[in-house]
Amino acid sequence: MSDNPVAGKLSEILQAPAAAGVIREAFGLVELPRLLIRFPSLARQPRGAGQPVLVLPAYNAGDGSTALLKTYLRMLGYSARGWRLGRNSGNVPGLLPRILKRLAAMARRSNTQVTLIGWSMGGYLARELARERPDLVRRVITLGTPVIGGPKYTIVAHKYRRRGVDIEALAAEVDARNQISLITPVTAIYSRFDAIVAWQACIDSTAANVEHVEVRTTHVGLGFSPEVYKIIAARLAHDSDTAEHSLKPPKHN
Repeated sequence: MSDNPVAGKLSEILQAPAAAGVIREAFGLVELPRLLIRFPSLARQPRGAGQPVLVLPAYNAGDGSTALLKTYLRMLGYSARGWRLGRNSGNVPGLLPRILKRLAAMARRSNTQVTLIGWSMGGYLARELARERPDLVRRVITLGTPVIGGPKYTIVAHKYRRRGVDIEALAAEVDARNQISLITPVTAIYSRFDAIVAWQACIDSTAANVEHVEVRTTHVGLGFSPEVYKIIAARLAHDSDTAEHSLKPPKHN
């Protein structure tokens, strides 16, 4: 694991992963039996006290894909919920207002900030929510999320192009958004074995408070890796539910 990737990696010429490498993603399924084997130690991780966690799925996936992670976090005592919006269509402008309503409702009910966990594109959405409403978000944890280029450096870039989407314009928009630095703590989990998203695109050099953690798994495996689950449990435990994270009442002039 590393919290400070070698500077200069970002200067490499980024490319989307080769389509031929996708077959490696099948090895991500190995994480499921490993998760069962490691379950006793995972169950002994520090427990929460009902703190809210909103989990956002990857592109073209829904809440079912994150069911195991949510179940694990609930077992530890967190109030982990899905986004309840069906499959992730990738329509960022259309999705953000709807997820924001869900986020605001969770924060209001608990009277505390919400931790956002996003897998791949779900992580991009989580980051943008934190950029828009940092007052509602305690921490963002991303799993294999491209913070550079949007879909440009992912295996699905060709799908966007076939739909007539201007990939370069999207990448420029992402870059412009990144100029507004995130102030919310970010834990960016990534893997060099990722065959869906170029791992270099997951490195964030703009956020004010970002921690990079490298793991050994595939993009698919990020959602089931016992190592990833342990990292998430540790970060949630670190963010104890104190007054610092309680929602502040609005100020009146």
